[in-house]
Amino acid sequence: MRTRRRTIVKILKIVGLALVALVGLGAAFIYWYDRVGQKPDRSFDTTVARPTYPSEHPRVLFDVAHRNFHTPTGRYQPFAALLAHDGYEIVENQAPFTLDGLRAAKVLVIANAMGPDEHEGRDAFTADEVAAVVAWVRGGGALLLIADHVPFGSAAAALSQQLGVEMFLAFARDDDHKEGWDNERLVFSTENHLLVDGPITRGLRPEERISRVITFTGQSLSVPPGATPILRMGDDSYDWETRSTRHPARGHAQAVALTLERGRVIVLGEAGVLSAQVDPLGFKMGMNYAGSDDKQLALNLMHWLSGALN
Repeated sequence: MRTRRRTIVKILKIVGLALVALVGLGAAFIYWYDRVGQKPDRSFDTTVARPTYPSEHPRVLFDVAHRNFHTPTGRYQPFAALLAHDGYEIVENQAPFTLDGLRAAKVLVIANAMGPDEHEGRDAFTADEVAAVVAWVRGGGALLLIADHVPFGSAAAALSQQLGVEMFLAFARDDDHKEGWDNERLVFSTENHLLVDGPITRGLRPEERISRVITFTGQSLSVPPGATPILRMGDDSYDWETRSTRHPARGHAQAVALTLERGRVIVLGEAGVLSAQVDPLGFKMGMNYAGSDDKQLALNLMHWLSGALN
């Protein structure tokens, strides 16, 4: 009996040591993964077969002044390169928003702005900046406002609200329309009727028609009266906060287009769809994701904002 007991104790010690080793390896892996992080996929083809603006070059102002998680030299480098190949002029905005500072821009891109350090979910923009952006849009400007799941949604919520779009500030999920096991890749397609037919999904020419878009979690958005959903959330989709807290997202969207007097606005609740990133394990996310029309979506969104699409 004692021999058996000693054997069991030894086995338990070995198992315990093995578990400690596994936990250590797991922690080391997480540290390595986070340290390396997701990088722009420099191998992604950003060329455009038929540039929309071969001679005229509409100015696209990329915001980098509000601790943006996605910038044209960082995670959005492939997006910026794609737009440059389509004929746009890419300029970084490094100052607070003012009406005078926005006048020369055709399209303003704000991607995942954040609040102050350690308070990333607080307002990213002052009340004066919000007023300047809204006034510029009303006067004929075009805004692409991108705000992902927490904390990015709450940082941009005040601006979005002034445009008429509510951000729901959680994680958008749809158990019926996803790809993969992790519920972090949502599928919007003509087949599942979540990709809404319209000028943006049809494009300028037949070859630019979109049939399948993949997004990477993000949040859901309201669709105010007069606005047009582009990526419609499924009837049984939900906004997930914790294992026990979720709210129905039926009637919401992940991309919404609207006009505001003389201006145009697209609010996008997921940022990865316009990126082309690769993680340390080689997983691709965004326009480089196989089987998606995310690259064409990026072009079509900008074509509508810049006025090439009506």
